[in-house]
Amino acid sequence: MVKTRIIPFQPALILEDGQRFLVVTDLHIGFEIGMISNDINVRPEGMIEEIHTNLDALIESEKPDTLILLGDIKSGIDSISKIEWQTVPMFFEIGKKINTIVIPGNHDGNLARLVPDYVTMTGQSGLVVGDILLTHGHAMPSENFSHIDKIVMGHLHPVYFQEGSVLDGQRLWVSIKTDKSKIFPSNKGELEIIIVPSFNKYFYATSKRYHKKSISPILERIKNNCSAKIVTLDGSIIGDESALENII
Repeated sequence: MVKTRIIPFQPALILEDGQRFLVVTDLHIGFEIGMISNDINVRPEGMIEEIHTNLDALIESEKPDTLILLGDIKSGIDSISKIEWQTVPMFFEIGKKINTIVIPGNHDGNLARLVPDYVTMTGQSGLVVGDILLTHGHAMPSENFSHIDKIVMGHLHPVYFQEGSVLDGQRLWVSIKTDKSKIFPSNKGELEIIIVPSFNKYFYATSKRYHKKSISPILERIKNNCSAKIVTLDGSIIGDESALENII
């Protein structure tokens, strides 16, 4: 069985199965174009430098063998923006430091044109490590994966929104347990789903009024038949399944 461990205070997960994997998701490189169009002074190259600094620190402290990116590396869904042409290849320089695997998400249209030879790109169905399916989360997994016991996904970037609360705008971890048959009709037992928060700390920092929820068919399938634990980056449990509708 693969061991999973949340890195304290970080939107990053460690998997251990003989090898050690560092898992992050939802970088949304290129989203800055919306900020620039609203006269917010940001430097796209600076965003990449900050992501690299944060990942370098995690790689140094955790000593992973492989970095796994759970999708939405870029922001554009179908096209590649000018900013993405410039900055996504800059980001993938990380692949020269550590074995890097990309599982594409729904915002990663044409991403293969930006992925260098030294970075591995899987299909959208995801990657299996032991008893865990790693996938972006925007599509239903194939019945071929029905032997797994856990899904690790991104896509939903869970955030706590409550005006006046010290937690307002904070990224969250969500762990859900449900009947496996809800996702894989041919199999029985319990299935755990871990939703990884967005690694891009600027992407989520918006008011609820502007926060557009992402939709996952996985969550749609189980939302009325599950138990959940909602946890802040510092490890505080702040809610259960009754709060899911307001978070994801």
